Amino acid sequence: MQRSQLVRPAAMFWGLTVFMPVGVPYLAALLLLMALLIGGGLRERARRLRANALFWPVTLYVAWTLVILAIEPVYPQTPSNLVHGLRIAATVFMALALTREEAVWALRGFLAMALFNILLIGAFWIAVWQRAYFPVLEVWRGVIFLVGNKSISNALLFTILGATAAVFGLQALSEHRPLRALLALALVVVVAVLITFSLPSRTSLLALLLALPAACLHQWRRQLKVLALAIVAGGAIVAVVLWNLPAVQRKFELGVQELEAAQQGAVSEGSWVVRYYMYRDTGRMILDKPLTGWGIGGWTEQWHLRGPKLLADYNMPHNDFLWMGSQAGIPGALSLLAIMLTGLWVAWRRDDLYGRYAFAAQLIALVATNANSALRDAQIGLSLLWVSTIYLRLAQEPGDSWRGLLPRRGAAPALGGDASSHRQREKV
Repeated sequence: MQRSQLVRPAAMFWGLTVFMPVGVPYLAALLLLMALLIGGGLRERARRLRANALFWPVTLYVAWTLVILAIEPVYPQTPSNLVHGLRIAATVFMALALTREEAVWALRGFLAMALFNILLIGAFWIAVWQRAYFPVLEVWRGVIFLVGNKSISNALLFTILGATAAVFGLQALSEHRPLRALLALALVVVVAVLITFSLPSRTSLLALLLALPAACLHQWRRQLKVLALAIVAGGAIVAVVLWNLPAVQRKFELGVQELEAAQQGAVSEGSWVVRYYMYRDTGRMILDKPLTGWGIGGWTEQWHLRGPKLLADYNMPHNDFLWMGSQAGIPGALSLLAIMLTGLWVAWRRDDLYGRYAFAAQLIALVATNANSALRDAQIGLSLLWVSTIYLRLAQEPGDSWRGLLPRRGAAPALGGDASSHRQREKV
């Protein structure tokens, strides 16, 4: 294999490993970095990065992190927090440095593994129903069972798949292709079931519920009557079908009860109880030192001084903007927010199918960043940020940017693309 072709399989390998335990995506990231360095074309990749709308927000984020590292105290947690902070920037830059073809290879890996995992989960539950033996390998445990943040990461990745299917289905409806739309709707339903029952995640449910109307807004932004009809119809479906599911109601009712208990002074390991104290005390940290924060790694030190003793073992505040704000002040939080909002803006500007894919993926990442440590925690950030930025990278390519996703003889339309129009463009 030529050196210039090493990046394609390395990018695909990262896509294939996003559902696996965190050590495997770390290995994939390292292999891709090595492939980028030895594969050649670094000047072209550097030019691509400098021309990208995300270049300056990411550069500012890194620069401010290093400034705070230089002027603020160093803590025992400083090295790990610095590594995770720089990993966020490296993940974005590596995804944006890919060529279109390399990004397509990464996307192939993600979509192939997502669909495989759905079949795997289905096979497991069929075996349970039949009371048959089903071997669960450790590498797939976080896909089948809820086992911490890795399972939350997997639920969010399934949410991106569901949003992708919804966008594809909406496009099929507008093109009067009901069979494609029904198949896409079936996949959305499967994803909703997964993130409700198999890998229950309030963050994923909320992200999916927000991504669906956002996709409608993106598609019909210039057709207000159609937009209003789509949002009303979609809202009715959600209210009647999803919200009436007892499992969904119980999860959100439990969250409200936990929040009310926390406001009355109760301390427990409940998800929303933990977030209540973290958000309250981290907000106070930011107000105490709004310009520079407490230094890289300073959140854990302050949390031990301010937070309830029962929750002292946590090392991140379940909100990446609060994490960055507490350690690098309001400028640090704004630099991280600028990265996420710029991604949304770039996807919004492209008003076709491929921009819509990216818009939904970026919105899901933004929701997760607000409701969890979706960037700071490598178990989530190594996969979610990689996939959402791959979507964004492809949205920055002109024309049929998903072309070649499904290799075929002759023309190869991307998901949702039109084969005949693609062949016509090739003739021109």
